[in-house]
Amino acid sequence: MAAVRRFPLFGARLPALITLFLPLLGACDDAAKAAVPPPASPVSFQSDVRPILEDKCIACHGCYDSPCQLKLETAAGLDRGASTEPVYKQRTRAADPTRLFIDASTTAQWRDRGFFSVIDSTEGLEESVLYRMLALGRAHEFTPGEPLPDDIQLGLKRTNQCPTPERMDDYAQTHPLGGMPLGTPALTEQEFATIRAWLAAGAPPGDDSVTLSADEQRQIRAWENWLNRDGKRQQLVARWVFEHLFLAHLYFEDGSGRRPDHFFTLERSRTAPGKPVVPVATPRPNDPPGGEFWYRLRPVRGAIVHKTHITYALSEDKRRHLEHLFFAEPWSVNTLPGYSEDERANPFTTFAALPARARYQIMLDDAEYFVRTFIRGPVCRGQIATDVIRDRFWAVFQDPDHDLYITDADYRASTSPLLGLPGQEGTLLDLGPQWIRYSKRRNDYLRQRHDAYARSAPSGPDWNSIWNGDGDNTNALLTIFRHHDNSSVRQGLIGDYPLTTWVMDYPLFERSYYNLVVNFDVFGSVSHQAQTRLYFDLIRNGAEQNTLRFLPPTARKTILDNWYQNTGKIKLLISYADADGETPTAIDYHSATPMDEFNSGLLSHFANINARPDPINRCADGDCVRPEAGALERRVETALAPLASRPAADLPVVNWMPEASLLLVDDGRDSTVYSLLRNRAHSNVAFLFGESLRYQPEKDTLTIYPGVLLSYPNFMFQVSAADLPAFATAMKNTTSQADFTALVERFGVRRTETDFWQRFHTPQRYMERHEPIQAGILDLNRYGNF
Repeated sequence: MAAVRRFPLFGARLPALITLFLPLLGACDDAAKAAVPPPASPVSFQSDVRPILEDKCIACHGCYDSPCQLKLETAAGLDRGASTEPVYKQRTRAADPTRLFIDASTTAQWRDRGFFSVIDSTEGLEESVLYRMLALGRAHEFTPGEPLPDDIQLGLKRTNQCPTPERMDDYAQTHPLGGMPLGTPALTEQEFATIRAWLAAGAPPGDDSVTLSADEQRQIRAWENWLNRDGKRQQLVARWVFEHLFLAHLYFEDGSGRRPDHFFTLERSRTAPGKPVVPVATPRPNDPPGGEFWYRLRPVRGAIVHKTHITYALSEDKRRHLEHLFFAEPWSVNTLPGYSEDERANPFTTFAALPARARYQIMLDDAEYFVRTFIRGPVCRGQIATDVIRDRFWAVFQDPDHDLYITDADYRASTSPLLGLPGQEGTLLDLGPQWIRYSKRRNDYLRQRHDAYARSAPSGPDWNSIWNGDGDNTNALLTIFRHHDNSSVRQGLIGDYPLTTWVMDYPLFERSYYNLVVNFDVFGSVSHQAQTRLYFDLIRNGAEQNTLRFLPPTARKTILDNWYQNTGKIKLLISYADADGETPTAIDYHSATPMDEFNSGLLSHFANINARPDPINRCADGDCVRPEAGALERRVETALAPLASRPAADLPVVNWMPEASLLLVDDGRDSTVYSLLRNRAHSNVAFLFGESLRYQPEKDTLTIYPGVLLSYPNFMFQVSAADLPAFATAMKNTTSQADFTALVERFGVRRTETDFWQRFHTPQRYMERHEPIQAGILDLNRYGNF
């Protein structure tokens, strides 16, 4: 029996003499037929293998929605391997979480949790899952530039097979076109030879460690010292800060706008500062820690994927700002809150001792970050939040000086007990009682809120009631896009006037955050997830009701009925508050379309803090180009503005456009990227199921705007500057599926293009040039087959 070598990190079992027979392995593999000799020098994971994974694998294999839980952003993820157990499934009870670097720390522990190796095989390298999947991908070439065969299943509804090494023969026989990378050009001969040589050498482990600069270490010490101070007040502040930053990719801001060397996460650790971080492995950040812990900053390891890259800047100024907000005025706390169910469910009572203005102001200062956490948060794909929101809407915030929860201590004390959130109990039997309990409290709160505002502001709200960003903060105006099962948010008011606009006060903002981020468990039960979704439905309605306060009282019911057409009226009767037709507004209206007039007022009153002025989608005077546009951008916007914001009934090509596309344009000297976002119209968004029954396709529109406004492209088009008029004409003339196919044939970037991967990463390179802090690898799992 041949001797066996063991490689500690990977637990690999490869024949010791395999490297001596590397030239013979190609002859044994009919599928690969590799003719390229192995690399002359020893293969390094860091310099040779990792770039291949980042270029052609991580676009699908990142975050919880990674097929078979094979996460390839880090060497540790590759070492952990794959699992047949999906993260996204309906469960009667919560599952044990499987978070890399948190829930297990060794290969053996991951094997005990059901993960199997993709690089190890007792039969030799050619039997490993990684090798065979890549070889299978090279065994079948697709016709360049043509659609994939229909029997290749793509998208999130794809049933992942997750074969173990023992089942690879069956997989290859049943899915001959299912090699990796799935449905795209295979690895090149040189790339495949590199992977092969690395496996043959025993898969020498990669290194995920991070070397910090002296300045980074200094700043880490400063923040950890601030967070771990003695004293009940300081401890309560630190807990609130942790629960609001645990999801962030933190970075140390130097004012340059350059991408930092490293990003960090904020953890609860069993170990004190100065020692390696040992995370407190609770499912949620406000679960009982079960012992002593310290708040620690830990470097983010491996590649950055865009969908989970939610950034938050740290600096000495920020720390001084937090200190001032929390401690400038005297307050005390006698007993620190615990982590019971009720305390986790209601952050308003848990943190009642903290100054309310400080809490709200911190969230306002970085509102895009906080909205992004529940849009792109722990669920990766935002599927809990998306089917409760419109495809595009604007969000603004109530000014702290006009928010009674901030200004009126008696009101705050009486309403806080009503602001708890459901979802802590996770069994199906809990769904009904929990929902009744919390929805009743929410309705009681709305009645109290209405009466209190009617007394405190009898003439109604005016423009001063909306936060103006303190004069210069562009976080005050946001646009949220829904792309079917995922969403994105950007600063500025983008697109034509939306059907709905949210005015969020502090209770709405904080409840959204705790409902969808802190208290949400991606591994939770179907009851937990349903309660989360149903309560966010009430939050959305609350934001809409708050907006109605700014509109003429006689128009409110008509507007609300328009938002909740057809079956939506059922929810108006049984779940939502009635429109207030009596309390006045202090804003003067002069048109028959007050909702549009309100949106117009936002643009005019807050123009100086609108981060993204948008004449492309709101072209009123014939000048549809942004004033700051460069020469190439002016050509793009001149050509495409006539397509923007037109309904599908008038521009039929919208009927065939994917949810979220990217347009790549170059003129030989410069290049740019535009997002083409389809806004689907619905009669209402009040129910979990039956979305197709509420769909109004003739009202769909396209929003066109520069930059990468998405994480999951469904398709890409590539056009030379000279062909922009032809592209625009083809879009205007598309009236059938055949026309759209011809458009794709000429301008589309299909998955089978020989240079697909180079083109797919073009938007990432654009982000690296224009917004380097936000750049990351886009996700390919939703890229269509047109």
